[in-house]
Amino acid sequence: MFRNRIFVLASLTLALVTGAASAADQATVERGEYLARLGNCAGCHTAPGGADYAGGLALASDYGTFVTPNITADPKTGIGDWSADDFYAAMHDGERADGSPMYPACPYPNYTHVPRDDIDAIYAYLRSVPAVEKRHGDHELGFPYRYRSLLNVWQMLYFDAGEIENDPDESRDWNRGRELVQGLGHCDACHRARARLGSTDDANDAPGAMIHGWYAPPLSDPDQAGLQHLDVAEAAAFLQSGKREHAAMMGPMADVVFESLQYMDDDDARAMATYLKAIQTVSVESPLRLIRMTDNGRRQAMTRGKEIYGDRCAGCHGDNGEGREGAPALADNRVVTMDNPINAANMIRQGGFAAATQGNPRPHGMPPFYDLDGRDLAAIMTYIRGSWGNDAAPVTATNLQR
Repeated sequence: MFRNRIFVLASLTLALVTGAASAADQATVERGEYLARLGNCAGCHTAPGGADYAGGLALASDYGTFVTPNITADPKTGIGDWSADDFYAAMHDGERADGSPMYPACPYPNYTHVPRDDIDAIYAYLRSVPAVEKRHGDHELGFPYRYRSLLNVWQMLYFDAGEIENDPDESRDWNRGRELVQGLGHCDACHRARARLGSTDDANDAPGAMIHGWYAPPLSDPDQAGLQHLDVAEAAAFLQSGKREHAAMMGPMADVVFESLQYMDDDDARAMATYLKAIQTVSVESPLRLIRMTDNGRRQAMTRGKEIYGDRCAGCHGDNGEGREGAPALADNRVVTMDNPINAANMIRQGGFAAATQGNPRPHGMPPFYDLDGRDLAAIMTYIRGSWGNDAAPVTATNLQR
């Protein structure tokens, strides 16, 4: 009888320990899923129509085309035979499981700042994703970028591995926000220009970068993408929803909101907003040089632009650019007045939607106006940039060529 009781107690203890371990493992996987969303891993490692994380997305660049790898747990074509240490080396050191260096098309120069526990959680989550056997072709890169061995030199010159240490003089939110912005969020991978060999320009007044034909403006300039003029709550809500009164994130940034930012919990959204709001304010000069226009040329463009605006735009955006429900105001709109006019031109030319989020469940759609030729597109741009108190430089058809 006594032995039976000991056996029952031992079995119960083992069951409790096993149950606790299983719960802890599940919590780690769930945290990894959340962190993978914040890093927008699926955004690059999922091809259109493909399985989640099975790779195959083609990323065009100045150096050629990168093809994203399969990071499911398939042992043949994915990372199924990678250990947690292998995955950490990739994220933290930019080193593949075979010891070769990784191209910085993967933002490991940012991910190196992510704590080991978080990287391990992401690894645990990816191990839980259904394995997909999917092999992809090699990157198609120009000379000399196709030689992977040269990345050892690149890493020696431009890459410093290491987690971010908390600044004791700053708040908890600021430190967490910096970790997100500089780490998993890899915001400067898009919002800072790159040098000839792909290193990120870390100067305070560095301009933004062109991403898929759109301009990712610098986060240090409140006249461009900076959030310094918003209060923390408003900035946090903007990050999560992609929308605020008379403004919305469009183009590639709408994809980031849809795939990633809308899933931030309120604490992380507040932390990210706190850090972004605290970035030193700098007036950043656009890398684009607008071609000067004569006074007569500007008058003609304004006249033609006003005609087009009244016919095609005023019904949604208002006679005086004041905006209407769902359609943003164009008066005092920094996307319209920014030195680089390409994003506003893209919206007119291509149309599109903001991200569908809990805070913006039915985003207002912008119809495309493909039929506008270069002169008419420049005319409407000149008109909205120079009306209703907007005082931005006129543009020409040459400025809008990509």
